Amino acid sequence: MVGEIMGVIQTIKNMFKRGVDSVNMSVNGKDIAKITDHPKIGIDSLEYVRIAENFKYYANLFPDVNYKSSFGDNKKREFKSLNVTKTAARRLASIIFNEKCKVTLNDPTDKKDVSKEIKEASEFLEQTLYDNNFYNLFELNLEKGIAAGGFAMRPYIDGDKIKISWIRADQFYPLRSNTNEVSECAIATKSIQTEGDTNYYYTLLEFHEWQDEKYVISNELYKSDNSNVVGKQVPLSILYPDLAETVTLEGLQRPLFAYFRTPGANNKSLESPLGAGIVDNSKEILDTINTTHDQFAWEIQLGQRRVVVPAEFLKTDETHPPMFDTDQNVFAGVYGAENIGVKDITTPIRTVQYKDAISHLIKEFEVQVGLSVGSMNYADDGIKTATEIVSNNSMTYQTRSSYLTMVEKVINELIHSIFELAGYGEMFESEKPLFSIEYDSYLVKVSFEDGLFVDRNKQLENDLKAVTAGVMPKKQFLIRNYNLNEDELEDWLAALKDEMPEAGSTERRSQDALFDLGD
Repeated sequence: MVGEIMGVIQTIKNMFKRGVDSVNMSVNGKDIAKITDHPKIGIDSLEYVRIAENFKYYANLFPDVNYKSSFGDNKKREFKSLNVTKTAARRLASIIFNEKCKVTLNDPTDKKDVSKEIKEASEFLEQTLYDNNFYNLFELNLEKGIAAGGFAMRPYIDGDKIKISWIRADQFYPLRSNTNEVSECAIATKSIQTEGDTNYYYTLLEFHEWQDEKYVISNELYKSDNSNVVGKQVPLSILYPDLAETVTLEGLQRPLFAYFRTPGANNKSLESPLGAGIVDNSKEILDTINTTHDQFAWEIQLGQRRVVVPAEFLKTDETHPPMFDTDQNVFAGVYGAENIGVKDITTPIRTVQYKDAISHLIKEFEVQVGLSVGSMNYADDGIKTATEIVSNNSMTYQTRSSYLTMVEKVINELIHSIFELAGYGEMFESEKPLFSIEYDSYLVKVSFEDGLFVDRNKQLENDLKAVTAGVMPKKQFLIRNYNLNEDELEDWLAALKDEMPEAGSTERRSQDALFDLGD
């Protein structure tokens, strides 16, 4: 009896020792072409066609250009696109989340001094996030999520530590959801095994479901010799001999995964719980940008210098050795050109026109994705800094604020899932919880401490109110809103006093009150 119990515990442990790698079934022995054909998954398969297309734009994968040469021959060349999708996703991810972010735990009763339990929980959380390189990997996966519409995270057990598995949008399949969150899902992991001379494609589906208030995790394995077909269901033991088909957990308050979706409605599928990426509503402008850049690159290639000379000039034999460098291709021999002699026929490249066109199109794209105009363009004196962008236009600030709401939500869910898993002692080799804390006994606080992305107009307005109310020193007001150092501040104040009217006047008394800038 003891051996059986230990065996069950071991299979549970093994189940939580896996991460997720990548995706694209059979029920009752029947072939299933794609994951969305599974009866448990009710989401529209077109959503994953859309996500796959988004990743193509993100990866800058476009077909070659077919064209006809001057002689009517069919030719093919590489499409020279400008990968603004990657650039925009990276820019958004870096301004939304970076390594200066800090996740801590607070007492829900708003006590100034947190309890010893919460301090210990904070230390455990900090170590767990450090072990997972969380802050760097979150920004990296956020970038991909911005392009595709979302991503997910799932804590799992590795030895006596909790690790975080990162799940792309094309690996995550909602089963049940509401307006606030996805509560059930399937996670797909694909692997390739070579048997003889044949490659077989295996797809492991991990289902997370709620049944009678119990959390049930089940696993199904599928096999196919076609990479585009999920295939037939096969025993788990083929690849995962220690993996249980079903595990039931009791007492959990939330799922053991957290899903991040981009802010705003998914206007491509109104009923879908999945988010829409920046590509979804920008494909037309992205195609125009890429086509314009391709034409410009091709014009540069065709615009190399060309000099027409009579064909006889280029004929060589033993008595007439070549007079030009044989490695250069500037000279083009033309029959019947004896009367025109040597003539430069190089055509000018329309650099200014293409540059202006691409800059205009990029501005349109910036508006589409919620970046301030100029975020991805060069200013007259060089590329704009992030401070200039946010200070001069609040669009980036507003977009960032919308994303931060979703970022805080998903991090809060992840932290609760980590503590849920850490408190399940049967999962660990020691058979003791890594850390136990009540679900509602702490609050997750996410601090974005970069201080850079501040709406300057809003800050100025709020600080003026604070000065008027007497709760902010006036020196601090000038330093914060005009970026003055101590020397500049003293010079400014001295100049202001010199410019004041004569002592005793009503105007002087009012200005004395205004510029009495003591601490």
